[in-house]
Amino acid sequence: MVILLVIIHVVVCLFLIGVVLLQQGKSADLAGAFGGQGSQTAFGPRGAANLLTKLTTYSAIIFMLTSIGLTILLSRASGDHSVLSGTAHPTSQTTPKK
Repeated sequence: MVILLVIIHVVVCLFLIGVVLLQQGKSADLAGAFGGQGSQTAFGPRGAANLLTKLTTYSAIIFMLTSIGLTILLSRASGDHSVLSGTAHPTSQTTPKK
């Protein structure tokens, strides 16, 4: 189960990187460089959500869910539940000799 979740996590991570790099910035045209609204946008500078932004949203949600799932599965698999559980706990303190 953990191996399958890791494979899905890596594939979604690479897909998310690709989708984000393919997107055009909100001020990528020449009018955006000078503060204009631009001729390509019909609903303001943000515009309507297109396919790439929807893919980014869904892949980010899947990425977060697989991250949480991996955290839960790996914390249950390990016997230690604390960072300090492997350290030695001395029962009595000793003072150094002078």
